[in-house]
Amino acid sequence: MFNLGIDTISIQNVIDICDGKLSFQLNTEARAKVVKSSENVAQIVESGDVVYGVNTGFGPLCNTIISKENTAKLQDNILRSHSVGVGNAIDLKIAKAMMILKAHNLSVGFSGIQEATLDRIIFFIQNDIIPEVPEQGSVGASGDLAPLAHLFLPLIGLGKVHYKGEWRETPDVYNELGLDPINLKAKEGLALINGTQFIAAHAVWGVYNLHHCLNTADIIGAMSLEGVLGSDSPFDERLHEVRPFDGSRLVAHRLRALLQNSEMVASHENCGRVQDPYSIRCMPQVHGSSRNAWLHVKQMVDIEINSVTDNPIILSAEESISGGNFHGQPLAMPCDYLTLAAHEVGNISDRRSYLLLNGEHPGLPKLLMTDIGLNSGFMIPQYTSAALVSENKALCFPASADSVPTSLGQEDHVSM
Repeated sequence: MFNLGIDTISIQNVIDICDGKLSFQLNTEARAKVVKSSENVAQIVESGDVVYGVNTGFGPLCNTIISKENTAKLQDNILRSHSVGVGNAIDLKIAKAMMILKAHNLSVGFSGIQEATLDRIIFFIQNDIIPEVPEQGSVGASGDLAPLAHLFLPLIGLGKVHYKGEWRETPDVYNELGLDPINLKAKEGLALINGTQFIAAHAVWGVYNLHHCLNTADIIGAMSLEGVLGSDSPFDERLHEVRPFDGSRLVAHRLRALLQNSEMVASHENCGRVQDPYSIRCMPQVHGSSRNAWLHVKQMVDIEINSVTDNPIILSAEESISGGNFHGQPLAMPCDYLTLAAHEVGNISDRRSYLLLNGEHPGLPKLLMTDIGLNSGFMIPQYTSAALVSENKALCFPASADSVPTSLGQEDHVSM
């Protein structure tokens, strides 16, 4: 049982909760922190002290004071006004991961969320009620505002959710389940949409999926080496001790294990060929570099998903701090690195595919077809591979290198 706001959450925890393999709860200790934080916000409202997002406008409207009577309406308004994303709905598993990460974030007790609001989010997760979230509309700061607004619009009875295999209007689902919309109180709307959970959810699934791709790439690489009758000597442990990058050493170790007792490798130990092409010989260096990048990104994601990315954070009824923990740059740059790591594994795999097709290796006819001309063999699959590799080159352009000022210049640097 995973305890929200208490236990350290891992990427695997998020995946397992998404897949229904790990139960979770908001235990008594976490509930006490949530209730206390909500009470602190209520006291701030009663005191009349000016705190950003509690009784002020947002962004460039931060100097506009909101009356005590309108602090709750302000929170409804921010969900409505910020739900302006466009494009197709994101994958359900990413939207679910967003809810899990936000629930964990809010459970730490610095956001002033109501217990009832958090319980509704938990109910959504546990019952696979997944809000519709458009792909486009976030610039990564001030947090993932538009995607998170869409994610939590159903809390107030608006928007669409995916439930029992179909998209439905939220009021219809509420009527079926006997639920009423949540009445948000001061700061709750801001707490729901301030944060990096859109970026983080994509990063969680990206790290998880790339790990499987990296393991598979080593297996495919070993099989390709056997196919072209390559040598396993470039994977000698002694070679990698003198350039001891962790990723290279791991890949070399895996390749040695995969090729151990290989009859195909042993069959040409005394042939006259001195060296194989780089796509065979340099797998430890290339695959290993992607593994090094993957590990770095995983470490950054582990930090982020256990961090409070709200603004402001509520320390007590007397003290709050406004800052920039919502800014997506700490994840944006690693995510760019992750895309580059994924691309290079695909890039070198495409080159190995060419080696298998070029007809220059014993036992492998050109295009892997004996009767070419009448048949095209595997000519066109390599076209598809080339097209995907080329597309990936564009997709791994660093989004974090760009920044367009928003919010009338208040948010003058964003992470994209």
